[in-house]
Amino acid sequence: MLPTRTSRLQISKFTLADAPFFLELTNSPNWIKYIGDRNLKTVKDAEDYLKQGTLKSYDEFGFGFYKLSLKDSNIPVGTCGLIKRDTLDDVDLGFAMLPQFEGKGFGYESSVKILELAKSSFQINRVAAITLPINKNSIKLIEKLGFKLQKKVKPFDDGEELLLFAKVL
Repeated sequence: MLPTRTSRLQISKFTLADAPFFLELTNSPNWIKYIGDRNLKTVKDAEDYLKQGTLKSYDEFGFGFYKLSLKDSNIPVGTCGLIKRDTLDDVDLGFAMLPQFEGKGFGYESSVKILELAKSSFQINRVAAITLPINKNSIKLIEKLGFKLQKKVKPFDDGEELLLFAKVL
């Protein structure tokens, strides 16, 4: 259960005190390019977004997105977690890192732990992952985790076509 650790990371629930970090993460270039601009401009915006999304998900489903911090220094590096979207059949795995922490294996390391928790703590038997076809690094990570491409989907109002991968746990 949470909080939990990997060899390099502390994985914990977000709190409203994490809003400044969350604001920085959601405004990072790859978040905006591959996940989308959430139009968060202030710490208050980030607090509201956390309340309406992640914190609400903890209450409703028992899981959500989690803060990833370096185990040794407690510096936040990114997020990884699970989300139940109305537009997808399966719970969805997601991840994002601050630019200076991309490409260091934190996405893989945290995703492996989150998938273990999905099965053992949340009794989830199958997990999806969605990404833009142009997000080659995300696709590479999703495939490394053992997900297989299922189909193309348009789960959001923007009509953007995404690749949907899935994995039985």
